Amino acid sequence: MDPFLNGQFYSPTKGPLSLEAVLDALKEYMEEKPHNAYELVVGCDSSPSEEPTFPVVVVALRKGEGGRFFLKRVQYPNKKFYHMQERILQEVYLSCQLALYLRDAFGTLMKQKHPEISYQFEYIHADIGEKGPTKDMIKEVTGLIRGNGFEPRIKPYSFAASTVADRYS
Repeated sequence: MDPFLNGQFYSPTKGPLSLEAVLDALKEYMEEKPHNAYELVVGCDSSPSEEPTFPVVVVALRKGEGGRFFLKRVQYPNKKFYHMQERILQEVYLSCQLALYLRDAFGTLMKQKHPEISYQFEYIHADIGEKGPTKDMIKEVTGLIRGNGFEPRIKPYSFAASTVADRYS
């Protein structure tokens, strides 16, 4: 959890937030309309360089009414990623790491405070697809995500990684 406990997340709605404040902001967002259905999604992208930035996002969707997102840029100043495969696997590792923490911490928070609010947290979005240079990694990446207890979404259905996080890479 080191990359997520240190530093700040960014929210266009709330500004800079700690990880604990992200949990509170997610809860407050769902409290605004507790009878709606919600979906939480995690995704990550990276810049194509030897020293990439990894923007990891948490997207909270209020079904049929838009959503909010929270972003944390992770960097490894003393580590180089020479191959695209290394970057992609790091993106998925970071997504799984954050998703596992959020599933436990947010699940506990919501069970205690709002057991009546309905939300799903089962998907991790990966920035890979059946076309292009990442097509050979689909089994490996989707297996890694499933092995962590989540369902993978790849392009064109991986908007958290391929649209939201990509915008900040």
